Amino acid sequence: MSYKPPRFEDDKKPNHVYKLRKALYGLKQAPRAWYERLRDFLLSKGFKMGKVETTLLNKKIGRDLFVLQIYVDDIIFGSTNQVFCEEFGNMMANDFEMSMIGELSYYLGLQIK
Repeated sequence: MSYKPPRFEDDKKPNHVYKLRKALYGLKQAPRAWYERLRDFLLSKGFKMGKVETTLLNKKIGRDLFVLQIYVDDIIFGSTNQVFCEEFGNMMANDFEMSMIGELSYYLGLQIK
């Protein structure tokens, strides 16, 4: 006998199927929905996606460069101009619930200076 996990069933509409209007945290569609939302937001702000690595985005502002890497639900970013980093943090905080953990010192086991 095989185990069947509990399901949501509506006794008043037993032959209906519900369609989700957005991805829910924890479902397998959630990471893709999150990435697409973030990607579309960044593209609307003038960022360009990398041709090989689509989670690496950049933006040129005059002679300065701003780069950011998306890794699951983390974003690592930097710029040749410190002001752009501060502006980016404020821009992201206006549209997303987030926290800034400070300057990067280690990434994937590598020490960053």
